[in-house]
Amino acid sequence: MSSTTDKIKGLANEAVGNVKQAAGKATGNDKLVAEGKAQELKGEAQKTVGDVKDGAKTLADKITGKH
Repeated sequence: MSSTTDKIKGLANEAVGNVKQAAGKATGNDKLVAEGKAQELKGEAQKTVGDVKDGAKTLADKITGKH
């Protein structure tokens, strides 16, 4: 997966997670709140993977002289 794909999927998971948390809080559904928080954290991790891939590519380009 590309770094951009990781970041987009991460943002989507964060958004869905936040919606689930809000819906769970509004309805008193603690399970939905927990699922939403887990999905939000998954999204944050996916975005971090994308950032790491970008950093690794930038470093590799500097080492090899590509710009």
